[in-house]
Amino acid sequence: MTDDRIRLQKYLSMCAVASRRKAEELIAQGKVKVNGKVAQIGDKVSPKHDTVTVSGRKIVGNKKHYYIMLHKPRGYITTMDDEMGRKCVAELVRDVGARVYPVGRLDKDSEGLLLMTNDGEFANHMTHPSKHIPKTYRVTVRPDVTEDMLTAFTTGMEIDGRITAPADAHVIEKQDNRVVMEIVLYEGRNRQIRKMCESLGLEVARLKRTSMGSLKLGMLPPGKWRELKEDEVHKLMVSSGMKVNKF
Repeated sequence: MTDDRIRLQKYLSMCAVASRRKAEELIAQGKVKVNGKVAQIGDKVSPKHDTVTVSGRKIVGNKKHYYIMLHKPRGYITTMDDEMGRKCVAELVRDVGARVYPVGRLDKDSEGLLLMTNDGEFANHMTHPSKHIPKTYRVTVRPDVTEDMLTAFTTGMEIDGRITAPADAHVIEKQDNRVVMEIVLYEGRNRQIRKMCESLGLEVARLKRTSMGSLKLGMLPPGKWRELKEDEVHKLMVSSGMKVNKF
């Protein structure tokens, strides 16, 4: 008989309970049980034969995977709930038909393309540091951008004690005391563009993610979402190195 057991945190991620990292935290907190017994980090489960509960709630595997693109507006945080009562992206996707969660992050003051899914394997591949999936941003900064600054973006600079991976950066338009740039990142550090601009003495007035890999935000209005087409999901899976025979 084939051993169908998988690591518990991977199973919880596949069922859209939480990311693998968050799932490990839930296990460590003793909130996860397998067949009535408190689970431990490293445990494996059989999705077909084991009963898994989180805080007393039975976990059931998803029959359908959802892949959606949300145009996140400014003022919303990229989380499913918030103890401080701030606006969360969860409020914007209540009508999806399944519990989906964000793939990566956009900070509260940023806007634009945010992937959301209930496919944990897909989310893990899309956010893994080794994948280098390009993300394109339209960034408005003040006061002005020099050639030396553009060189710094494209060659790398030290942020939080580490040199950034080379990015693509060019000026789209210049106006009085402000510049609109397009910046393409190939890594995903926390608030990376804002930190890079700050280190160069630039103030970020607006930051919008316009594409992720082959997927473009297009004309999707702020606060709205749409389900991805099959070919869009396929291209993202291929770019992340994910096996696509299941789709």
